[in-house]
Amino acid sequence: MQIPKKDDTLSFNQPKFSPTPIWDSNGITIANESIVGFVPNAIFVNTNNTIYVVNKQNNTVVIWQEESVNPPNIIHGNFSRPNSLFVTSNGDIYVGDGEDNSRVQKWIEETKIFVTVMNINSSCWGLFIDINDTLYCSMFKHCQVVKRSLNGAVMTSNRVAAGTGIQGSASNQLNGPRGIFVDVNLDLYVADCENHRVQLFQLGGSNGITVAGSGSLNPTITLRGPTGILLDADKYLFIVEAGNSRIVSSGLNGFRCLVGCYEEGSHSNQLASPYSFSFDRSGNIFVTDNGNYRIQKFLLMKDSFALSFHQPKFCPTATWNPNGITIANQSIVGQKPTAIFVSTNNTIYVANIENSTIVIWQKESVNPTKNISGSFRQPNSLFVTSNGDIYIDDGYYNGRVQKWIAETNIFVTVMNINSSCDGLFVDINDTLYCSMSKHHQVVKRSLNDSMMTSNPVAAGTGTLGAAPNQLYFPSGIFVDVNFDLYVADCENHRVQLFQSGQSNGIVVAGRTSPHQTIELNYPREIILDAEKYLFVVDQNNHRIIGSGLNGFRCLVGCYGKGLQSNQLFFPHGLSFDRSGNMFVTDQSNHRIQKFNYLKRYCGKLKYNRMK
Repeated sequence: MQIPKKDDTLSFNQPKFSPTPIWDSNGITIANESIVGFVPNAIFVNTNNTIYVVNKQNNTVVIWQEESVNPPNIIHGNFSRPNSLFVTSNGDIYVGDGEDNSRVQKWIEETKIFVTVMNINSSCWGLFIDINDTLYCSMFKHCQVVKRSLNGAVMTSNRVAAGTGIQGSASNQLNGPRGIFVDVNLDLYVADCENHRVQLFQLGGSNGITVAGSGSLNPTITLRGPTGILLDADKYLFIVEAGNSRIVSSGLNGFRCLVGCYEEGSHSNQLASPYSFSFDRSGNIFVTDNGNYRIQKFLLMKDSFALSFHQPKFCPTATWNPNGITIANQSIVGQKPTAIFVSTNNTIYVANIENSTIVIWQKESVNPTKNISGSFRQPNSLFVTSNGDIYIDDGYYNGRVQKWIAETNIFVTVMNINSSCDGLFVDINDTLYCSMSKHHQVVKRSLNDSMMTSNPVAAGTGTLGAAPNQLYFPSGIFVDVNFDLYVADCENHRVQLFQSGQSNGIVVAGRTSPHQTIELNYPREIILDAEKYLFVVDQNNHRIIGSGLNGFRCLVGCYGKGLQSNQLFFPHGLSFDRSGNMFVTDQSNHRIQKFNYLKRYCGKLKYNRMK
């Protein structure tokens, strides 16, 4: 067994990210076809932020400093149609030259010449050099990864690192492997492209373990044509999906889309058949946007933020006890409660419309621990930030949103509006959103701006309607970490998704959805879980529904309207605690219902998709 070298310096960047890093959804084009040629595949960013891209149209390696305004350095060689490259710490460049010349070449930084370092009988669609100076080549056409030690003076036959050489989906087989990555433990990760999975071959093992995609033993993510893979400092997996034109990653809360989350295209927030990517030392992402003939840079926006609410990760067959527990009745929350918020420390906040107070208690407490009174009247919505500040709707009578500052225990006005806010939300960039049902619009303003000027429009034209850019009595809103806005479009009986920067919404649930979803009747509130599955308060159907791998299904309140423990009567608000338990404002029953998450039943239940 080879022992990893303790003093080895990696030539590429493996940043350490916070648990929930985000990148700007809009990429910056740093090189176009005139620089990197037609359908660029391979990119490498080293630890001093030098960028290397193979231009296979004119058989060159293009090199430039990330922030440089000078023309790139161009290295010409006699390689042909290269699809991969790797750069070592001393500046040597390895280029796949197997399509026509059956070899891997090394450009030696010291002498500025090319030499052959590996003989192969197929193009290398992935190259990697591990910390023991072993060179790996991913042979797409031969369904195999081979390797050889660069410390040997004589180029003997290459050893098999993964795959039998026969295409297949068994654990010891590959089908069209592309990008590869070898960690410091000498474990090999392979983007098994045609099998739509990522395989891990542990040191010395011939059978791979599916760590993402089709055939994984644990729920991960559905992949379509993965081509590039990287690990960060914590061994979380980042994957380029050429087939879905996006980059996804794993993390504490499972997999999620990072960039290119808006279907294939040529806009700044889209990709078209991306192939490979690399990090710079700051954690910015560089992608070969193959189908758009460009290199896109996506800036790491915020690497340390904490959500103030829970987005649990549920099992595919998640179920809740159908019988709710009444944790607060009319004597505590007043008549027809609407807004509820459960913070990450399981503090519960409810707006009491009847006496214009905010009622606060710990989840396990029998009685409220605090009542906050203010000059607001009949609040319909509230939102609580991580520092305990409370945003409360005060628009119907007073034309404003107020903030109760936890540190000083005083209220201040943070937004001027001419309508009640039926939904409030503060995103991770401290932008406040207000859903104005009577004006058929969602507006927003940055809380970092000291001047309260007019509020920009986030969604809706201000005229009721059912067109993609219109809303009809919007209510609950949710903004995800990619700044995509989800709106419960009540009177249109649908949920609309307004992607960042777009004025036209996409119907993701309810009427006129391009995909079969579920019929809704006056959706009031919406939440996304950790995997971006949608939970909807379907008010006039007196139930809570959720999406998942098998489509939409009823979760609680599935027995018609009523006042029994398994029934709801015009529910309005919804929030999760850290355990995944569900808290619902059961409006016409004048109570708060808690439905316990039955995690012990995960994997034991099956549901039919609802029509």
